[in-house]
Amino acid sequence: MAQEMGKSLLNQHTEEHFTAGEIVRDIIIGVSDGLTVPFALAAGLSGANASSSIILTAGIAEVAAGAISMGLGGYLAAKSEADHYMREMKREQEEIDDVPDTEAAEVAEILSEYGVQPHEYMPVVNALRKNPQAWLDFMMKFELGLEKPNPKRALQSAFTIAIAYIVGGMVPLIPYIFISTARKAVIASVLLTLLALMIFGYAKGYFTGNKPIQSALQTALIGAIASAAAFGMAKAVQG
Repeated sequence: MAQEMGKSLLNQHTEEHFTAGEIVRDIIIGVSDGLTVPFALAAGLSGANASSSIILTAGIAEVAAGAISMGLGGYLAAKSEADHYMREMKREQEEIDDVPDTEAAEVAEILSEYGVQPHEYMPVVNALRKNPQAWLDFMMKFELGLEKPNPKRALQSAFTIAIAYIVGGMVPLIPYIFISTARKAVIASVLLTLLALMIFGYAKGYFTGNKPIQSALQTALIGAIASAAAFGMAKAVQG
């Protein structure tokens, strides 16, 4: 009866938590780098008086190389995380098999840290000892603080970061497609990219729980500094 009542209450209550954190993180990494790096490159080449066609060619080459590099980095990071989880799970399984009493004492200690009394947590400890898989999952999550990674996470991360980088990277290059004069194109590129950075920064702040307007201004400021530095360095080297 109590179990049915609990299920009924859970069905009536829907918690609105944001659960796509890993995907959002990958998008933020890809778009932020995609907007900033090609933007700075294009500004730097414009400062060196390169033509729009050369800037566009170099920019597209950078976007392609950057997307591959960033995607590979995301894949390796996620793969390393999964490998680490598997190593720790194997070690934890061995400890449960070799020293079960010690591991059971660790379960009791973890529960006691939440204010659970011995007469309350001992049935839980005994129940976990009868269910080895649940015991292992409990130790991985509450002792080691590790969440089981999605088996598809590595490829998903690679594609998400790479595509996000391409989308972000093409924004500052769009004016060079339609404006043949680099000096005019760079002005349009700056305005378009700063607008995109502000929109992206606002969205990033909204989804990550930070102040959206502050995030928008900070993101735009970083992009502006990067492009100004690249433009200034190109001018200095040329001069």
